[in-house]
Amino acid sequence: MWASVPRVKFFNGFEIPLIGLGTYLTKGEEGVRAIKQAIDIGYRHIDTAYRYGNECEVGRALNEKISEGFITREDLFVTTKLWNSFHAPMLVPEAFQRSLQNLQLEYVDLYLMHMPMGLAFRGFREQDLITYDKSGKVAFSNVDFCDTWKAMEDLVRGGQVRSIGVSNFNCEQLSRLLSKANIKPVTNQVECNPGFTQKPLIQFCRHHGITVTAFSPMGRVDRSDSSCRVTADVLQHPQVAAIGAKYGKTPGQVVLRYLTLARYRFRNRQTAQKRYRILTYSTSG
Repeated sequence: MWASVPRVKFFNGFEIPLIGLGTYLTKGEEGVRAIKQAIDIGYRHIDTAYRYGNECEVGRALNEKISEGFITREDLFVTTKLWNSFHAPMLVPEAFQRSLQNLQLEYVDLYLMHMPMGLAFRGFREQDLITYDKSGKVAFSNVDFCDTWKAMEDLVRGGQVRSIGVSNFNCEQLSRLLSKANIKPVTNQVECNPGFTQKPLIQFCRHHGITVTAFSPMGRVDRSDSSCRVTADVLQHPQVAAIGAKYGKTPGQVVLRYLTLARYRFRNRQTAQKRYRILTYSTSG
């Protein structure tokens, strides 16, 4: 099944599978089992982050499947991310090494700057990742993300990171980064789905040879706060239901197929086996 998954080539020659497994909220023994099951059905791109607090689970699952002989390290594409409070250039190497040790790998395929804004650093423990000032507001840092990027470029030169990219960047932030960077970001990972298409940003990225990775491809329906975009109406749209009925697919599969035809790469963490089957049907005719 793995051989049937298309890949997208970055400008630097490395390739990434079109479909990835997002591991946000995937923790503990159940998380390890879920990741191993995803590998069993064909997932090879696994997306995690230091902030998720599950790099150890991801690393354990990957290494167990490698030890079984089911896959090799070269079969996998592993993404993790630099958290906001580690933006100071002097912190970037240690933050990366901690992720690498958690994952029990010799290199990562893609290292992303999780967000453009930096937070005040207090430590590497989970409870230190977001700090607050005396008034109870989130404490930001004054580190320029272009300086952070320079430190990430050094990781590529050191050989333990194959590609670097960004996440949650807008056009203005990307433009500024491109004006300073020696190594261009290979991708921008942003929320993208039929209810939030991000067309201007995607056009900007394509113009500059930057791929786009869509997270929350079916909307952020797991979030309950007032700031989230809940796109359950997309899954319940009559046209989506009609297409699904015609081809014997779920609404989620129809939405993800739309994204693949629109040339987005995406990471998905819901109902892995059903979602994986989206590449096996055509909506033409």
